[in-house]
Amino acid sequence: MLDDKEVERLEVEAVNSAKTRQPLYSARKKVFPKRASGRFRQFKWLIMLVTLGIYYLTPWIRWDRGPYAPDQAVLLDIANRRFYFFFIEIWPQEFFYVAGLLVMAGIGLFLITSTVGRAWCGYTCPQTVWVDLFLVVERGIEGDRNARIKLDSAPWSFDKLSKRVAKHLVWLVIAVATGGAWIFYFADAPTLLGQLVTGQAAAVAYITVAVLTATTYVFGGLMREQVCTYMCPWPRIQAAMLDENSLTVTYNDWRGEPRSRHAKKAAAEGLSVGDCVDCNACVAVCPMGIDIRDGQQLECITCALCIDACDSVMDKIGKERGLISYATLADYQSNMAIATDPATGKIEPKRVHDQNGKLSDKIAHFRLGRIFRARTFVYAGAWSLVGVALLVALLSRDRLEINVLHDRNPQFVRLADGSIRNGYTVKLLNMIPEPRTVTLSLDGLPEAVMSVVGVDQPESRSVTVEAEPDKLKTIRVYVRQPQANLAEGQSFKFIVEDKGSSEKDAYVAKFNVPEAAK
Repeated sequence: MLDDKEVERLEVEAVNSAKTRQPLYSARKKVFPKRASGRFRQFKWLIMLVTLGIYYLTPWIRWDRGPYAPDQAVLLDIANRRFYFFFIEIWPQEFFYVAGLLVMAGIGLFLITSTVGRAWCGYTCPQTVWVDLFLVVERGIEGDRNARIKLDSAPWSFDKLSKRVAKHLVWLVIAVATGGAWIFYFADAPTLLGQLVTGQAAAVAYITVAVLTATTYVFGGLMREQVCTYMCPWPRIQAAMLDENSLTVTYNDWRGEPRSRHAKKAAAEGLSVGDCVDCNACVAVCPMGIDIRDGQQLECITCALCIDACDSVMDKIGKERGLISYATLADYQSNMAIATDPATGKIEPKRVHDQNGKLSDKIAHFRLGRIFRARTFVYAGAWSLVGVALLVALLSRDRLEINVLHDRNPQFVRLADGSIRNGYTVKLLNMIPEPRTVTLSLDGLPEAVMSVVGVDQPESRSVTVEAEPDKLKTIRVYVRQPQANLAEGQSFKFIVEDKGSSEKDAYVAKFNVPEAAK
């Protein structure tokens, strides 16, 4: 166990200080975050590997849909107006599924924020993930915090130039790979890669890669925390999502104050001393350049790296972890009430510790039950309701549809035998990647028969049609009604049915006749 004097003191100042706000248009002060280690950092490594793996590798996953459909597992086929997601195929008229997923994403974000604060920002936001990736490259080439600060302030030399060039080249490679991976979602990935390399891809592909390369390089390498602070609206919105039972990264000043770099000396002099040794480790590791000890700030993305840094210091000096921790406002206020001397209104560390120097049993700690409250139940219920509705709609949807358009001119034709004929444009939509034979039949209009242009079949009440895979088939249909039956009901149905799968759909149409015949 180290003495508090032996703890490394980092000379670092919060760039985005809550006490001294910088003017809106002031020049950016560089942030050189120190590498952190601990459970939250390990969790962030895991999240980064998973999310980057999903993004870069998904376009290369194959999924066999048969010979009539693409075999890319996830594909947004804009040219053919299809969206493929493994075994699911979405057509343009089914875009409500995508809208429903976006609604679920929004409600899910509200749910996560109301329970664990800005966990999305701290762990899975693309800006956070790519900044983490760029920082890995920066540390690997230029060194950790002190080495990077020294290199940044050093005059230009061959060593500095070579390191900077190497860093930016790797950043550009990552940015190009990011832009390239994005366009692979919109075409067959192996084919498009070959076209890109040989210069045969469409101009829009190269333009998209260039734009995304630029944004990834600028946002992840150059702007970093400024994107979260000035460009993202979520820090301003999150306040409406949080309540007194939401988990946020909190500096427990009821335990840490008054802070001192010479705790033993101050204690010997009879002064009140908190657990914080003012080592600034929490400030040094913060990628946003803030001091969590200043309280809640809109710049904080709750990445929890300051928790890892502080816990490591507490371990070294033999004190309990949790000086900086995930905590709710309700627990914080309860503990602050215990730590505050009613007479002086000041924090007295001895009020929260027992005789052995451990935290008192009266101290409130987070309980999982706090997450389950009315607000989270409402969010979870709404999220589940939308999800179940989408799932039911997906499982019960028909993959065979019919649409009919009546001829507008002429609306009917009287034939030589006195019968009336109406013309229709019938559209049969086969939404599976397999050819199938369907039956088109009439329901209603007794004695009426139909014929299909281009189909060599005699007039009858039903006709067999070959439907191509994943395509819309348009046919011309003539329905003829004998003169003796013209006075009967003029509404009827076109029914299309696949006998093999028992799928069918119907469309109510109208049969027009002369007024005198009614």
